[in-house]
Amino acid sequence: MRTFGISTQALIAAAFGAAVMGSVVAVPKFFAQEAGAQAIAIAPPAGAPLSFADLIEKVEPAVVSVNVISSQEVSGLSGVDQFLEQFRGRPEFDEFFRERGEGEPQGPTSREARSLGSGFFISADGYIVTNHHVIDRATKIQVVLTDGTELEAELVGSDRQTDLAVLKVKEKGTYPFVSFGNSSAMRKGDWVVALGNPFGLGGTATAGILSADNRELGGNSPYTDFLQIDASINRGNSGGPTFDLFGNVIGVNSQILSPTGGSVGIGFAIPAEQAKEISDTIIKSGRVSRGWLGVSIQDLTDEIAESQGIKEPKGALVSDVTLGSPAEKGGLRRGDVILSVNGQKVTDATSTTRLVGKLIANTSNKFDILRGGRQQTISVTVGERPDDPNAAFAAPGARPDSGPGLRTQPGTMSDELGARLIPMDEETRVRLGLRSGETGLRVVEVTADGVLQKAGLEPGMVILEANGRPVPSVDELQRALNEARANNRTKVLIAIRVGQVTRYLTIDLAAK
Repeated sequence: MRTFGISTQALIAAAFGAAVMGSVVAVPKFFAQEAGAQAIAIAPPAGAPLSFADLIEKVEPAVVSVNVISSQEVSGLSGVDQFLEQFRGRPEFDEFFRERGEGEPQGPTSREARSLGSGFFISADGYIVTNHHVIDRATKIQVVLTDGTELEAELVGSDRQTDLAVLKVKEKGTYPFVSFGNSSAMRKGDWVVALGNPFGLGGTATAGILSADNRELGGNSPYTDFLQIDASINRGNSGGPTFDLFGNVIGVNSQILSPTGGSVGIGFAIPAEQAKEISDTIIKSGRVSRGWLGVSIQDLTDEIAESQGIKEPKGALVSDVTLGSPAEKGGLRRGDVILSVNGQKVTDATSTTRLVGKLIANTSNKFDILRGGRQQTISVTVGERPDDPNAAFAAPGARPDSGPGLRTQPGTMSDELGARLIPMDEETRVRLGLRSGETGLRVVEVTADGVLQKAGLEPGMVILEANGRPVPSVDELQRALNEARANNRTKVLIAIRVGQVTRYLTIDLAAK
């Protein structure tokens, strides 16, 4: 079971720039069942049930425990050695390491790890749905039925982005199975029952209500709007089903919110419609293919919209375009605002990510964009999402280069912005992974309470644009500021480069 810390902000914060986008291809029809096979179904009682026993007795045989042996990479150093490694290479410690007779530090090694999860049969011939994180890096998978029968299973395929996986038991037979229901028909307050294998205890049932739906949990789950339930789910419940009172699976348990790692009554399940869609695709193709643009995007905030004279802050701002990507080939540029995809309007970076991800790879699609204050439509042939789309971008924690010699460099002081700036040189351009010919202004220093300091800029960051205008010199930057004032705007949109990540933010000229 994935566990989140208690901070709500940490739950809903998007990843830096909402990196590269994708989702599922067209969904095939559900696989054919054996002749005469029927999913478990019951007639629910009217009103609040006196007991869930009849429901649980019917559906429990379809729920399994999933035992996994996996290979995990671990450091070859002990805790003490890991502490000492931070001093290796310092001249004053050379003698110490020589006396220990140590050579180079050991590289990482692998070890066997065991984990537990849950799953459930979705077909009579032995297909099982569980979570991707339950079987990640598995070398052996075993499922245990409610009667204690142990069966070996093989991985059919998995999808990290939605945290879903499909297994199939190796032994042929006819197994009890359940079917997916309609989570969208559920209302807040409806009863739900969760089954699974918490803490390895085996078949356990808990009951509660649907607490909320359409929960977004941030950039690690860009394609899923989760169901929130208060039926207790804990570690080991991952991959188990959540049922309605008809015995239909309305969700697949995936994550919990907890400060301790145990249940506090806030759990999240993947909606049945998405789970069925992904399961069908995996069973047919063994994998999930998603459309890919190759852009980094961020929400169009009120401040950014104000700086550009946009009345309605709805859309996704393109903060970077990967070199050689479908987006670059199709004509998308840094600074474009995506308004709709194939006529379907977007509201923010997340909705854009999902829309693009549902596009079929290698098909042409129309994007309505805003560029330079004018709306236009361009056609982009999307590609197939790579396994590691973030490889083209630096980690969100990337920091600017603020070496000891930076503050001693010459530069032009802008009293208005409270910063000393210097044109970006070729060495910096190459190090930041920028295209040939790109220009910018490197921040040498910022003054306390200055405009740039209040906007969050630090020495070492590079300003690439101001209100869509390249800024190869301080004079060009000043022209952009004067232009904003001429249009009665105090907010100015700037593109900054931090490491190999570009992000847009606004500076407030009235904040001096």
